[in-house]
Amino acid sequence: MRKILVTTTLSLAALLGNAAQAAEPLRIGVDIPYAPYQYKLPDGTITGFEVELVGAACEQMQRPCEWVEQAWDGIIPGLLARKYDLIASSMNITQDRARQVLFSAPYFQVPSVWVGQGGKSWDPVEGDLAGAAIGVQQGTIQDEYVTQFYPQADIRRYGDSGAVVNDMKAQRLDLVFTAFPLAQETLLDDPNVSRVGELVTGPESIYGPGIGAAFRQRDTALVEEFNAAMAKVKANGTYDTLHEKYFGE
Repeated sequence: MRKILVTTTLSLAALLGNAAQAAEPLRIGVDIPYAPYQYKLPDGTITGFEVELVGAACEQMQRPCEWVEQAWDGIIPGLLARKYDLIASSMNITQDRARQVLFSAPYFQVPSVWVGQGGKSWDPVEGDLAGAAIGVQQGTIQDEYVTQFYPQADIRRYGDSGAVVNDMKAQRLDLVFTAFPLAQETLLDDPNVSRVGELVTGPESIYGPGIGAAFRQRDTALVEEFNAAMAKVKANGTYDTLHEKYFGE
């Protein structure tokens, strides 16, 4: 009887321990603002397409999310320093980044777009943009793209996307190269600027296969759990509902 009682007690303790572990919050590093993927409401709540999408995956994992704000240029070092458990901040999966972090499966793709000042005739397709003042957010794939393809341009790198938008609206830039949804939210409603050329989604050597969450390289079990949860979010219709909410299609 004593053996049965001890065994039952140990089993119950193990179950409670597992439940407590499952309830531990996932701390998620994010750079804000990057509307409509991640931004703050007036009350300070962090929301957006990717925030809600990853939140739905957390629900499938039965773990609450805790969002930790981190500037983009320090977001991978913050992960490696254990400030948070993963990054979910519209990060393209690239070979360079994969040398430092372990990525989830891609869960969406973000095209880039050129936005130009009205009345200017810069042509990113036909010209080398020599002398053009181009604004990009530092450390992004847009930064890498213009650095590789337009080395003769006056490339101006900013610590956050809001500063890029502000300088474009103040007419201190000729062109901005940024994520298309971000341009829709912040620039393309301005009558003094306009979209230039087609959307850009490659080359894959820069853009990779899409956007994914980034983890420390040893956290393979957590990545597998996250991938399984995100697959359920897509299968149960949540992904489509959120996509329609934020993008209308």
